Amino acid sequence: MSTTATILGSASGWAIPPTGTSSTGSRLAHAAATFGALAFLLLFLFLPLAAVFHEALAKGWSTCLAAVTEPDALAAIRLTLTAAGIAVPLNAAFGICAAWAIARFDFRGKSLLVTLIDLPFSVSPVIAGLVYVLLFGMQGWLGPWLQAHDIKILFAVPGIVLATLFVTVPFVARELIPLMQSQGSEEEEAAIVLGASGWQTFWHVTLPNVRWGLFYGVILCNARAMGEFGAVSVVSGHIRGLTNTMPLHVELLYNEYNFAAAFSVASLLALLALLTLILKSLVERVLHTQASHTASEQTP
Repeated sequence: MSTTATILGSASGWAIPPTGTSSTGSRLAHAAATFGALAFLLLFLFLPLAAVFHEALAKGWSTCLAAVTEPDALAAIRLTLTAAGIAVPLNAAFGICAAWAIARFDFRGKSLLVTLIDLPFSVSPVIAGLVYVLLFGMQGWLGPWLQAHDIKILFAVPGIVLATLFVTVPFVARELIPLMQSQGSEEEEAAIVLGASGWQTFWHVTLPNVRWGLFYGVILCNARAMGEFGAVSVVSGHIRGLTNTMPLHVELLYNEYNFAAAFSVASLLALLALLTLILKSLVERVLHTQASHTASEQTP
C-alpha cells in the first residue's frame, strides 16, 4: 500500500490494513465460510441421507429388496413414473411455448402469463390439491357432472397427474425464458430472411440454441414430479396399491411402524434423486463449458 493512499485513508477516517493482514484475513474468512458450508451440508444433508440408507439395509439386503418388490410398492413406483412421464413432457411443451412467446413477442397479458407461471412457487401444494377437490370433488363445481358421466378425476390417476402438473409448471419455462431473452432473436430473424419457415426456424435454430437449458429444466421438473407429496396427498385418497405414489407409500409404511420397508422405498426414491442431481451437475458443466467457449470466440 502506497504512502499516499495511507495518508488519504487516515485523513478520511478509515484505516487501510497492510497487504499481508488483508490477505490473511481473506484466507481466514474463506476457510471459515468453507468449513461452515461443509458442516451445514454434513449435518443437514449427508447424515440424514446416510441414515436413510442405513435404516433401509439394517435388516439386510433381502428385506430391502423384498420391500421394494412387493405388489403395493411396485404399484407406487409405476404410478410415480406414470405421473412424472405424463407431467414432464406436457410441462416441457408448455415451457417451450410460453418461453418463446414471452421472450420473442410483446402482447397484452404478458405480465399476467409470467405471474401465472410463477403461481405454483407461491401457492402451497396442499392448497393446490384443495382447489382440485373444490373443482372435481363430489360436492365440487364439476363433481355432479363428472359423476353423471362416470368420469373419475379425484382419487384416481387423472387427479394425481393434474396435481403433479400444477406443481411442476414453472421449472422448464423459468429456465428457458431468461436464456431466450439473453440470446436475442438475431439468428431466428436471419433464418427467416433466408427463406426458412416458422417451423424450420424453431426446429433448426431456436430449439438447438436452448437444448441444454431445456434439458436442465426437464431434470428439475422430473425431480419435483417424483418427489411431490402435498398436492398428490390431497387428491389421491391414499388407496393402497392404486393411488399411492412412492412418497405416499413411504408415509403409509412408516405410520404402520414398518420402518424397514419405509426406509427401503425411501432409499429407492433417494437414489432417483441422486441420479437427478448427477444429471443436473453434468448439464451445468456442459452449460459452463459452452458459455466459456462462446466467450472465447467473441473475444477479439
